[in-house]
Amino acid sequence: MPELPEVEALAAFLRERAVGHVLARADLAAVQAIKTFDPPLSALGGLEITGAGRHGKFLDLDVSGVHLVVHLARAGWLHWRTNLPAAPPKPGKGPLALRVHLDDGATDPSASGGSTDLSASGGVGFDLTEQGTRKGLAVYVVRSPAEVPGIARLGPDALAVDRETFARLMAGRSGQLKGALTDQTLVAGIGNAYSDEILHAARLSPFKMADKLTDDELVRLFDAVRTTLTGALERQVGQQAATMKGEKRSGLRVHARTGLPCPVCGDTVREVSFADTSLQYCPTCQTGGKPLADRRMSKLLR
Repeated sequence: MPELPEVEALAAFLRERAVGHVLARADLAAVQAIKTFDPPLSALGGLEITGAGRHGKFLDLDVSGVHLVVHLARAGWLHWRTNLPAAPPKPGKGPLALRVHLDDGATDPSASGGSTDLSASGGVGFDLTEQGTRKGLAVYVVRSPAEVPGIARLGPDALAVDRETFARLMAGRSGQLKGALTDQTLVAGIGNAYSDEILHAARLSPFKMADKLTDDELVRLFDAVRTTLTGALERQVGQQAATMKGEKRSGLRVHARTGLPCPVCGDTVREVSFADTSLQYCPTCQTGGKPLADRRMSKLLR
């Protein structure tokens, strides 16, 4: 799942590549992906892209005051294209969810009343795709990002929250640390992968209760959030969209590394599996050498 560093890097990529261009046409290929109807998707046609930003894990493209907001979900991604097919895609069961055509810089939108028709020539732009059969990628066309329910519910951004606020949020949370870090209403931007990395860096069990942290543990956790996310962001920004996923994988220490040695202590990275997700951790670094039971309803290590 794209998380804060990847979504921020995608926003930076679009600020460099798309801002200043006219959004000529947006073609919906997966009807279930669009979550709004007013303004319609067609309202974006002919408008200049004036900004690109992020809200938690939501990507926000500002199109002259109308916002194209995307949540890439677990398996979604943005692919930059320089030779998009001219014909609209046929709706179907493939990975394509939305195709956005931009002017190629050679067309003057004022010559056609503020719109650019790429129906005959194709051009540059990007595809939003989602792999797998479980579809969660969501597209919103709104006048304000706050109209998106998921954005309206977001807690403070993980890279903007200060230490005192972070400590107060953790103290008010009765659940486990893994769930607290990935709860977007508590702190926005952290997902499954970076929560594993943060907890490893902080030397804390994913099952430790958030409201039972000592002062020293709170400091370690807060510092791990900042260093893990800023380090990942530094590696991601400036990458091409096509290389960001590989860059993310190359920087992970425990997430998706089950059975491999921990790069800190050499112990074997372990996994706890749930119904539709899993977490990875190092017993020596995080749980006093004790493996966590790999079943949902186990008696959890505190």
